Amino acid sequence: MTTDLLHALLGLLPVLSFLGALVYLDSYKLVGIRWVVGVIGAGALAALVSYGLNTWLLGMLDIEFVAYTRYVSPVLEELLKGLIIVGLMLRNRIGFLVDAAIFGFAVGAGFAILENIYYLNLLPNTQLGTWIVRGFGTAIMHGGSTAIFAVVTHALVGQRGVMNGLALLPGFVVAVLTHSIFNHFFFSPIQTTLGFLVFLPVLASIIYAQSEKAVEQWLDVGFDADTELLELINSGEFSTSHVGLYLMALKEKFRGEVVADLLCYLRLH
Repeated sequence: MTTDLLHALLGLLPVLSFLGALVYLDSYKLVGIRWVVGVIGAGALAALVSYGLNTWLLGMLDIEFVAYTRYVSPVLEELLKGLIIVGLMLRNRIGFLVDAAIFGFAVGAGFAILENIYYLNLLPNTQLGTWIVRGFGTAIMHGGSTAIFAVVTHALVGQRGVMNGLALLPGFVVAVLTHSIFNHFFFSPIQTTLGFLVFLPVLASIIYAQSEKAVEQWLDVGFDADTELLELINSGEFSTSHVGLYLMALKEKFRGEVVADLLCYLRLH
């Protein structure tokens, strides 16, 4: 019983802890916890669908299991996870790069949680090293690859102003390659896992820095912008400037009492 609990913690906690850190470090807090939980659930549903499709495809294709996990399943699984991100973008739920990273990792977290729960029941007597790799490696890979797709796609859609194949393809290719490279295990599983644990936090810090910089540039942070912001809050009228559009976005996305608190905080700040 103690061993099973340890395996479960190793398989589930790392990815949830990393996701929690992403949400905690988000200084703008535009991603609601309920949405994060809902997206985790959507990721778990994607894992369930992928299990059925992978089983069917593996029986249909004349291909060995190892080759399938390296070249076919990464495409299918990243496609299913990516569709959730596309749906969020179509609903305008992803505003900044950091939002894309959080939602992308949440999708991957849900996918990895259901996958690891399945393996916990299928392989109860697996060695401890396997769960270290699955918890710190495979689970983080699922979250990281989808976060990469979400960030790259969000950036390209922002540049092009339209969501099409040219905006979706680069991030999808990078996510599939990341997934496939992990499944190749060019190095030992532990070495590959350590590599991902080093790479993803560095990538996350870069994303956060760029997101903060982009928001500051978009809002034209400075004395003039502060003056305009105070005037708009006091007048109750929103202009078509970036600051005005930002206030309008707050008004549309939050309840009335929350907006009042936000405006009071901004006025004092």
